[in-house]
Amino acid sequence: MSSDTDLDLVFRNAAGKKVILNIEEPKAGITKAEIDAAMAVVVNNNIFNTSGGDIVEAVEGRLRTITLDPIVE
Repeated sequence: MSSDTDLDLVFRNAAGKKVILNIEEPKAGITKAEIDAAMAVVVNNNIFNTSGGDIVEAVEGRLRTITLDPIVE
């Protein structure tokens, strides 16, 4: 069994649609304050273009862990 953890940063663009920035292997022990600060940089500096316009709001940060269980016969 193995697991993989990613950090999803969820934003809303000018069209009101969700935009998810996925970061593989975030540092262990990342805090909400660090996630919020990173998301604020993205919003405040208009770093990414989306098909729905500028990113205008940080919605949430979330850690997503996937567990892989190989099937062995």
